Amino acid sequence: MDLNNSQNYTLLCDFYEFTMSNGYFKTGMHEKITYFDVFYRKTPDGGGFAIAVGLEQVVKYIQQLKFTESDIEFLREKNIFDEEFLKYLADFKFTGDIYAVPEGTPIFPNEPIMTVRAPAIQAQLIETFVLLSINHQSLIATKANRIVRASKGKAVMEFGSRRAQGADGAILGARASYIAGCSGTACTLTDKDYGVPSTGTMAHSWVQMFDDEYTAFKTYCELYPDNATLLVDTYNVLKSGVPNAIKAFKEVLLPKGITKCGIRLDSGDITYLSKKARKMLDEAGLTECKIIASNALDEYLIRDLIFQGAQIDAFGVGERLITSKSEPVFGGVYKLVAVEDENGNIKPKIKISENVAKITNPHYKKLYRIYDKDTGIAQADLLCLSDEEVLDKDTLTLFDPDFIWKKKTFDNFVIKELQVPVIINGELVYDLPNIEEIREYCLTSIDNLMEEVLRFENPHNYYVDLSQKLWDVKYSLLDKK
Repeated sequence: MDLNNSQNYTLLCDFYEFTMSNGYFKTGMHEKITYFDVFYRKTPDGGGFAIAVGLEQVVKYIQQLKFTESDIEFLREKNIFDEEFLKYLADFKFTGDIYAVPEGTPIFPNEPIMTVRAPAIQAQLIETFVLLSINHQSLIATKANRIVRASKGKAVMEFGSRRAQGADGAILGARASYIAGCSGTACTLTDKDYGVPSTGTMAHSWVQMFDDEYTAFKTYCELYPDNATLLVDTYNVLKSGVPNAIKAFKEVLLPKGITKCGIRLDSGDITYLSKKARKMLDEAGLTECKIIASNALDEYLIRDLIFQGAQIDAFGVGERLITSKSEPVFGGVYKLVAVEDENGNIKPKIKISENVAKITNPHYKKLYRIYDKDTGIAQADLLCLSDEEVLDKDTLTLFDPDFIWKKKTFDNFVIKELQVPVIINGELVYDLPNIEEIREYCLTSIDNLMEEVLRFENPHNYYVDLSQKLWDVKYSLLDKK
């Protein structure tokens, strides 16, 4: 959600969080310290990795979290909540700890994107917002990066506001897209609120408003000579659109010494039309004129256009990006992994399912990434108990999580802890980076992944292993059930 406005999101919470919290309060468990992990189980589109985004919105939500008198009265009218519990909510403040991977981090299934350590009620009441923020923006960032990688260095602009699921879907979806590599957005408010460069061309309606196509193009060039990109498919791309664009460019821009201009194709056979348009533009001496393509594009269509030799310089991608149309659910979950007893001892908790993929990794953990010392390429991730020391080890042996008889030993490596402290005792201790810093970190981190992990189909199975101690804890809990 966009927390730059004054909307109170405290009640943006699944109702059962309140019924459970009321129960914790009445049974005296509300101050029991709990540990919850946020993680996902399956990468969208069968990809090799996802991108963690949404932390900044979680932080702002927690900083603003309070129950107003109207919130309390609304809950009171439900006639199911204890009055002392409602008084507790009236003075509510998050006092727990949050550890998370920085925004823009490439992530893999079943490893904690975020860990929440807090009294039971506090941890429960933030669950819904934490998940909706991270699930949404991680989904869009992951999809956007696939599209950006398919474009082979050509600019990708996010054009999806009008097809997004609501205002926040458009605003924060554009933010996530930029972090993941898009060059800009059509959403002006995302530019204002987050500094994502806003961009755009024109709609067909601009062309239709004039008596003829040439006058529409000429007028636009006169108004915006330094940013003239003309939509050439309102009537007929090759018979009128491109010729009229060439005429307008020559009559308005070239006399001013301006050679930077562009045309946009939004329909038809983009490969065929772009090749023909490129030839026409070059023959007219407009070799610097860019060709932009749009119209329901995604990573596969862009990959095919490039393979077919389409003469496209940039892409505008809308609905299939902003909704992640091919797989519109990220599937992140928020699971209890440990509680503290009255003496401060951490007791691991596990969720078991007949669906093996839904069995959780218990306990308070640390997440490490192992890099090849010579190349800087990420090789594997390791989940350990929070009190394990692995930074000073000379060798590490990891097992493939899906094929446990396969193992890999590292002896020339650099290891880095991925989670950082964000909120401690309810106070922000992390300097939230600006969007340019997040974007640079994200794209650099992706460059440090193995090429095999970047494949769209059948990507390399990246190792995410459990330490021997964590493995023993997990299977001892399974044996007791």
